[in-house]
Amino acid sequence: MKVLTAPTIAEMVVKKSRFLTEAIPVETAEKARELWRSQKLKYDNGGHIVFAFVTGTSGGIMGCSDDGEPAGTAGRPMLEVVKNSGITNLIVTAARWYGGIKLGTGGLVKAYTECAQLALAEAPTRELQQMAHIRFSLPYAFLEQVKLRLHDLQWECFSEAYADSVDFTGRLPENNSLILQEFLRDLSKGAITLETEKVNLE
Repeated sequence: MKVLTAPTIAEMVVKKSRFLTEAIPVETAEKARELWRSQKLKYDNGGHIVFAFVTGTSGGIMGCSDDGEPAGTAGRPMLEVVKNSGITNLIVTAARWYGGIKLGTGGLVKAYTECAQLALAEAPTRELQQMAHIRFSLPYAFLEQVKLRLHDLQWECFSEAYADSVDFTGRLPENNSLILQEFLRDLSKGAITLETEKVNLE
């Protein structure tokens, strides 16, 4: 399975109906539904935001909604696209602005299928992998060197606190945590230690 590394957005027009589709990383079904509710407030299309999401290490947790479109014409077709993409931990939402021409049941299924495919066509992804949460404190003298190394090791920063030293909290692929540990040990002659916590796959 793969995960998104950044959100994507795509737009298309079918018989004057405008479709704006977004694929966004999420880690749980709860977060997917929270994001869907925020999307409903974001767009001025009458509040109808179709969605489909897949989460879990094997893509086994999923959900969708037609959100006002005829039953089975919107959320389910988008969910099939997401399921077949090999990507997990994401939600795809679609806002439609009606153009005055009815698309019919078959037309809606085709349009929502295509808009989901379009949003995922160029989506940046990486392989799903075990992550490690890490905390460490760093003297200012090492800051620039360490930040460059963190970038190379796919560091995802949760926080940086600047006081007498710099306190880092974040995560990175578990295999890279050992590389970081060795780098910091060599750089500081053993003065910098890591607090590491293995977490579940994404």
